[in-house]
Amino acid sequence: MRAPEPRARESGEQRAQMAAKRKRGAPAAGKAKRARSAPSAGEVAPEERSVPPQEYSIPPPVSQGKWKNKERVLIFSSRGINFRTRHLMQDLRTLMPHSKADTKMDRKDQLFVINEVCEMKNCNKCIFFEAKKKQDLYMWLSNTPHGPSAKFLVQNVHTLAELKMTGNCLRGSRPLLSFDPIFDQEPHYTLLKELFIQIFSTPQYHPKSQPFVDHVFTFSITDERIWFRNYQIIEEDASLVEIGPRFVLNLIKIFQGSFGGPTLYENPHYQSPNMHRRLLRLSVAAKFREKQQVKEVQKIKKKGTKVLVEEDPTEVVFETPAEEKPVEIQLVKPESKPIVKDKKKLRKIQRKKQKKLFRTEGSA
Repeated sequence: MRAPEPRARESGEQRAQMAAKRKRGAPAAGKAKRARSAPSAGEVAPEERSVPPQEYSIPPPVSQGKWKNKERVLIFSSRGINFRTRHLMQDLRTLMPHSKADTKMDRKDQLFVINEVCEMKNCNKCIFFEAKKKQDLYMWLSNTPHGPSAKFLVQNVHTLAELKMTGNCLRGSRPLLSFDPIFDQEPHYTLLKELFIQIFSTPQYHPKSQPFVDHVFTFSITDERIWFRNYQIIEEDASLVEIGPRFVLNLIKIFQGSFGGPTLYENPHYQSPNMHRRLLRLSVAAKFREKQQVKEVQKIKKKGTKVLVEEDPTEVVFETPAEEKPVEIQLVKPESKPIVKDKKKLRKIQRKKQKKLFRTEGSA
């Protein structure tokens, strides 16, 4: 039974030598590993094998750039807007992937509270729809919190669902912005142009945007108003097909601050909706008064045309007077006729009288 002891000692000494050699960095003198069989012609050596394909790897994004322009636009409204304004607001959110939404603001709150809302939402631009009298719609475009800001009256609103145009564009794609040459001629239009660029242009490499340009926003000036249109760019012939929505902006004022402050520009051609409605009422009243005056003049003319003709005494010569009826005086009271409302009853009464007469004659 003492035979296995020297083997155990030898194995312990071998382990100690192997550990010492590992520390020195020398190759360990252990048991020889099995020699791998030589690779066949079809197989490739492990050193020559390529990196295995990543089957479950996430594909990289289409745009490899970095998102630097952190523009975010808050789009919301006050209470009291109608369905058309709500649909327009939803269309703008769809066309602007860099926009954010918020709940409706109470009418009692002041406008400068919007700056705090934008700060909480981490937005530096704002589009605010303000409704008054449930029929007038105003739009505020502001660079929060330092300004400037512009107030517009929104007219002729047509939404995407209402127009049903043939144009279409990719959701989240970046638009081109086209401006009328008048925007570069006057200073207040130049300021509005820069404000439109910062609000409506989608930042490059935005996470929610697509790296394609397939539609264009046009801002044209006609009749002292800004007309907004959205067109699709067709690749084949570079023609334009309208998508929608469409609306008209009538500039009221430009303020230095955000939702207030000193007035930088005031539109002299602007006419408030209340004044416009008042002028319409006055025009209707003026037309009514004019009709009444015309009627009175016609009456006066008719009276003036009547000329009094003197009576000719010779006209009565050939007139024969009518025979006068003799006056008859009734000394006897006339018989009272029975008041019968129904004719059938009168006939029944007459029949009864006739039957009585026949009976009296027969009895006689």
